[in-house]
Amino acid sequence: MSRQEHDSEKRSTWVQLAKYSQLAFVFPAATVAGWLMGAALDRWLHTTWLYLAGLILGIIAGFVELIRAALSSESK
Repeated sequence: MSRQEHDSEKRSTWVQLAKYSQLAFVFPAATVAGWLMGAALDRWLHTTWLYLAGLILGIIAGFVELIRAALSSESK
């Protein structure tokens, strides 16, 4: 194996690791962002249930990103 192929393989491994570690941050961040937006809407509109809707939408957004990443890595 030439040095260039070895460097390319090593770089590919790091890029793949970065993509998957990004998911460890994106999923919780989407969940917290949805919860915070729902809580802000609760305060603004004087309701008590919108934080749950925001939380659910944040979780759904996190799963959508997880599925997108899985499908994009599978196709490559």
